[in-house]
Amino acid sequence: MRIPLRAAALALACALGACTPAGPAAPSPRPAPLDSLARAGLDFAASQYRRAAAAGDPARGYPRSTTPDGTWSTIRINDWTSGFFPGTLWYLYAYTRDPELRAQAERWTLPLADIPKGKYSHDLGFQFNTSFVNAYRFTGDDRFRAPALNAAGLLAARFNPTVGAIKSWDWTDPKRPYPVIVDNMMNLELLYWGAGHGGDAGWKPLAATHARTTQTNHVRADGGSFHVVVFDPATGAALERITHQGYADSSTWARGQAWLVYGFTLSFRETGDPRFLATARRVADYALARLPADAVPCWDYQAPGCPATAERDASAAAIMASGLLEMSTYVPGADGARYRGAAERILTSLSSPACLARGTGQPTVLLHSVGNHPKSQEIDVGLNYADYYYVEALLRYLELRGLRPQQVMPRRAR
Repeated sequence: MRIPLRAAALALACALGACTPAGPAAPSPRPAPLDSLARAGLDFAASQYRRAAAAGDPARGYPRSTTPDGTWSTIRINDWTSGFFPGTLWYLYAYTRDPELRAQAERWTLPLADIPKGKYSHDLGFQFNTSFVNAYRFTGDDRFRAPALNAAGLLAARFNPTVGAIKSWDWTDPKRPYPVIVDNMMNLELLYWGAGHGGDAGWKPLAATHARTTQTNHVRADGGSFHVVVFDPATGAALERITHQGYADSSTWARGQAWLVYGFTLSFRETGDPRFLATARRVADYALARLPADAVPCWDYQAPGCPATAERDASAAAIMASGLLEMSTYVPGADGARYRGAAERILTSLSSPACLARGTGQPTVLLHSVGNHPKSQEIDVGLNYADYYYVEALLRYLELRGLRPQQVMPRRAR
């Protein structure tokens, strides 16, 4: 954001005392300020997405980000973000059980089955886990399972056992032959899901190997992270540690750090490997120690002018809040309560007038996200993936409070 979050700070100051409960909540808890903010945020999201879905046409493009004239910019189905719009519709259907939202979610999901027929990449996880896997999870309709399994197989085929990781971008620079980005920690969820739903059982250890490679090569000793590590595909050696979307090679890009918080948490959920939870906590602690008072991070933790003048990234905040809520269920005692309280502080700020698009004429749910600052793309805008993880985090929060059925929060296999 280009201006201080005065409204968010006020809301945060009023709510801090009530937003740090310890451990899972009992049914019918005492009302807390975030309870009503969460419901209001979800109701607003349902209104925004119901309107956008009905007005749009998947054949003409999928909503991605806001434009200066207050409309959605759109992308084709092969864009890495194409699954987030239908994915948010599925979450809002789970919240409302509105048949109109279900119909729109199906309408916007089914065309994505054609992604593998054209240009696809490591982003198959983002595209299919948000759309087809959520569709299958909330409906049990087998039409949605096969496309997701097909996508998981194509994603697994990008794995190089010598490197121990899935290749990210298909760069043509011979000096950078095998880039792996922290974002890929999120794509692993499709492989974990597929291994348990009729796909190749080998996808689970493959995903875990990728997570261990990221743990070793992307995470710094202080808990910060490199966005990109370039490997030699023939030897597996790390050739270069750089950034593509952060401020500098030596800095920590905020959304990348949030991908790691969420991604290592889900890898712990799926494998039970305590090293993944330890890494999730380490990267979370790095981020939490550097959050501004309003709990919405700058787009890079070392961005010039942070926090006074640097743009904030609501998408990084929403992703981290959702990951922290899940992490808090795996960490006992005061530390678990600390992670949950941090998530609640973030959600309180995101649900304030400073960050919510209500009354602004913008079509998204959240304002003030940053897509790719160094490339001067999507700076201080609304983004479909910011909305997706905000809605997910609110649903997770309500479930942990005992205020919603157990529909969204993942459950770790024992």
